[in-house]
Amino acid sequence: MTTLVAGVDLSTQATKVIVSDADTGEIRREGRATHLEATEIEPARWLAAFEAATSGGLLDDVEAIAVGGQQHGLVLLDRDGSVVRPALLWNDNRSGGAATALVEELGRSEWADAVGSVPVASFTITKLRWVAEHEPHLAQQADAAVLPHDWLTSRLLRGARLVTDRGDASGTGYWSPFDGRYRNDLLIRAFGRDLKTPAVLGPAEIAGETVDGKIVAAGTGDNMAAALGLGATTGDLIVSIGTSGTVSAVHDAPTADRSGAVAGFCDATGHFLPLVCTLNAARVLVATAELLGTNLAGLDQLALAAEPGAGGLVMVPYLDGERTPNRPNATGTLRGLTRASMTPANLARAAVEGMLCGLADAVEALTARGITPNRAILIGGGANSLAVQALAPSILGVPMMVPDPAEYVAKGAARQAAWALRGSLPTWHVPTGETLVPTFDAAPVRAGYAAARGRVD
Repeated sequence: MTTLVAGVDLSTQATKVIVSDADTGEIRREGRATHLEATEIEPARWLAAFEAATSGGLLDDVEAIAVGGQQHGLVLLDRDGSVVRPALLWNDNRSGGAATALVEELGRSEWADAVGSVPVASFTITKLRWVAEHEPHLAQQADAAVLPHDWLTSRLLRGARLVTDRGDASGTGYWSPFDGRYRNDLLIRAFGRDLKTPAVLGPAEIAGETVDGKIVAAGTGDNMAAALGLGATTGDLIVSIGTSGTVSAVHDAPTADRSGAVAGFCDATGHFLPLVCTLNAARVLVATAELLGTNLAGLDQLALAAEPGAGGLVMVPYLDGERTPNRPNATGTLRGLTRASMTPANLARAAVEGMLCGLADAVEALTARGITPNRAILIGGGANSLAVQALAPSILGVPMMVPDPAEYVAKGAARQAAWALRGSLPTWHVPTGETLVPTFDAAPVRAGYAAARGRVD
């Protein structure tokens, strides 16, 4: 008899659920429901999306479930467990000033040595400072601070318990990957007083059960779940092009980057996941396609028709500010505009090149921390772009394997659920796919981007 498990991807834009065979990982059923596109959202909408995605008996006969969720978002709860204000999501940059203040108060080195990361606007701790300063009447009502995946997991547990895992906890800015404990002193520094925080469970630990007896696993952050779904091991480089762009590597030791470029996260297996994140990834391609009056397929055709370097046109695509480098109030720029360079093809090419150059900077930041990738895996919605596939190996400077498209965050969450159910991590099929290799000299493209990036305020 087949044993079924479910994994949930609580992403920025949608809630996605897959039901898999616990022994093989074979996907049996899938569901999806979209969210409003915003930088803050009522958590109740996540629950409504989960219920919509699992309607029609999607979870029938499922024995265990886990949630992989967008990192860093802040959900404040009062003493009754009710939500105090809409959740502030990772891509809400209003806490940029709070991040700057916190870093100035303690120092970059001290932050990196304490929690493995230097806070930026995305981090939960900066959002705590922003609420304390700008909404003190709501801050007074708060009794607990949880992350998006923590909140949905608590709803599955009927509010009986607040739990998280070391992967998601490591992105708060007040939990240490070095000794596995909360730094309440840093939380108090940010918020002005202490708050309750979720219990940090081990990778295979059971959080509890749903009302109908399904085992609920600890869950984790979306980047950690994706690594688990891909079967990534030490030395694997994961390049994800979604709402955000991330480059991460499974590593066997914690990292502390005092420059702030690399976030020293944990993974979902007991190892570590140093990661660099950019705010501007696939949406750069979408926005440029809309500007050019075409779709993503049309953008691919235009970009591939242009020469490397886009005729001297360079886009620094900080369309939503930027996280790495830490420029939350920056805007995008186009440089090198001439009558010759102002063509749709060059603009399309500049958008793809600019987005990928930001990720190439991320690869360099990881290698500077002593991480040598054995292979690179390209995932996310943007990985389906033919232009991205053609340009990424050359611009990032590494051969890239493109696995078959799949919901790897939800798959990783399902694999964690199977782990909690079985007591051992199941060996599921490791994704394979075409390996893409560099095809042109991207050094001039990188140099042009670096020069333009250096002029951005």
